[in-house]
Amino acid sequence: MNGNIQKMMKQAQKLQRQMMEAQEALAEERVEATAGGGMVKVVADGQQHILEISIDPQAVDPEDVEMLEDMVLAAVSEALKKSRELSEERLGALTKGLRIPGLT
Repeated sequence: MNGNIQKMMKQAQKLQRQMMEAQEALAEERVEATAGGGMVKVVADGQQHILEISIDPQAVDPEDVEMLEDMVLAAVSEALKKSRELSEERLGALTKGLRIPGLT
């Protein structure tokens, strides 16, 4: 029985190390989303951090700020969705579908 606990602890430590490595790798990965036919572009990393927002000057219409706001919101939402999906894909391979709070 004691051997089983030690084996389980070693497996848990290995999984923890792999999860940390995967989290570090996700910080380096990038996803991109666009809206308005590419007039608004958002780049995020694999940890759901927005890194860049680019707006084509043609998208800036003082008479229609609401349209620009909608495009930015749509692009940010899509970038975050892609980032979550990337994270779930990478970390899910390690956890085999287990839902670990704070990691998936």
